[in-house]
Amino acid sequence: MTASRNPQTGPDRIVAIGLLTQRDLDVLGSGFRRSFSVEDDHAFADLLEALDEIEEVSVTLPPG
Repeated sequence: MTASRNPQTGPDRIVAIGLLTQRDLDVLGSGFRRSFSVEDDHAFADLLEALDEIEEVSVTLPPG
């Protein structure tokens, strides 16, 4: 993958990679322009299962 060039800030850099469902993309709306579909691949089944077992962490941010 090659980085595209932004004339104001230089090359676009990847800042995050996420696993999103179609519903997630629908919620993000048209402002989220780049996504790459992947086929079901059982090579990552053990990783996805382990990620599903992680407990949610609550974060309380200070006001302001």
